[in-house]
Amino acid sequence: MTNMVNKAQGFGLSLLTKMAGSHVLDQFKLRKLVEKSLYQGSKAGFKTLSHTQKAFKTNKDVHKQRLPNQQKSLFDLNLTEEQHMTAEAMQQFASEVLYPLAHQADQDEKFPDVLWQHVQDLGLNYYALPEALGGVAAEKNIISNILIAEQLAEGDFSLTAGLLSTFSCINAITQWGSESIQATYLPVFAEDADIIATFAVQEATAAFNPMQLKTRAIADGSNYKISGEKTLVILGEKADVILVSAMLNGQPEIFVVQRDQTISAKKSPAMGLKATETVTLNFNQTPAQRLGDDDFNYSAFVDLGNLMWCAIAVGTATAVKKYCIRYANERTAFGEPISHRQSVAFMIADMAIELDAMHMLILNAASLAEAGKPFHREAYLARLLCAEKSMKIGTDGVQILGGHGFTKEHPVERWYRDLRATAILHSGLHA
Repeated sequence: MTNMVNKAQGFGLSLLTKMAGSHVLDQFKLRKLVEKSLYQGSKAGFKTLSHTQKAFKTNKDVHKQRLPNQQKSLFDLNLTEEQHMTAEAMQQFASEVLYPLAHQADQDEKFPDVLWQHVQDLGLNYYALPEALGGVAAEKNIISNILIAEQLAEGDFSLTAGLLSTFSCINAITQWGSESIQATYLPVFAEDADIIATFAVQEATAAFNPMQLKTRAIADGSNYKISGEKTLVILGEKADVILVSAMLNGQPEIFVVQRDQTISAKKSPAMGLKATETVTLNFNQTPAQRLGDDDFNYSAFVDLGNLMWCAIAVGTATAVKKYCIRYANERTAFGEPISHRQSVAFMIADMAIELDAMHMLILNAASLAEAGKPFHREAYLARLLCAEKSMKIGTDGVQILGGHGFTKEHPVERWYRDLRATAILHSGLHA
């Protein structure tokens, strides 16, 4: 019934438009009569459509009561009370702990040791551990993980990436790990907060494709051995457990590796992410175990990792926007704040628009993933938009500050360098 009304309504509006542009009506002095008739018909059509929609909504409410499992059929942006509380806690941690440490950590190119104690106090890793081990991950909580990344990244991009390396590895093992992998590693993460984990995914090849890897894995009895080189590994020298991507029988897989003598590291400093102590790791016949069973979805694994990078980019880009608003209101030129200049105001307005678009695409993909539905297309679109717009926001932030944006006196130059990593890194984290 609704479709029939929609078609009739569309036809009426189309006819009204065509008639309004006709000179015949004026020649025969029929314009007022015809327009009045069409108006009344359109009005009746809208009234019918309104009643139909109301009736459909009522029936839908009844079905919700009878079939509670269908309540999440629509894209809902409302957060739960627990998600609100988590976001607020992470935002406070970002402003009070991460932001004050970020500048010196970038200068020293070192992840602050004091942060590990703060992470224990915050209980970050328990958001990824299952309830049986004292955590809170009773089910897929991808949207919550995205919110955590966004809020933390308002404090700093690099420090957030470092903090989330272990968190993301626990997430991956909790969601994808086989029974033996979970039984081996999850209790250790729950009991020992000093265990550091990271991902080794990126390779030093032009136009790196995570589906086509140079790193290889070969069977060794019930386990495997890995050989190859990975670059831009976050906290690679400190990590006790490493999740490595490698080709197995022509297909990409994820393997769990414990640090030993077969792994060598060399520093690989980059333009950004300096506080994460990125290194290049070389694996030489390193013993490894497959992360998941035969139902492991490598493509979904990569997509979830990309969504986490997107979330970090949104958080840091939000920090850029807020800083630029404050600076533009306080900085005066020719007797008035520079925020009064349209060129500056429009730049900041564009930041806000792009941030909302990025946030929406990420949440759309995350909600589909959490519901167990296909989300590859949505994750791909989110990554494309975030890679482009986060870099633009970083560039505009430097531009708004002018000469100040080029100096280390202000954090926008650091954010600019870090945000460019969004377009470079594939996975390396996990939602």
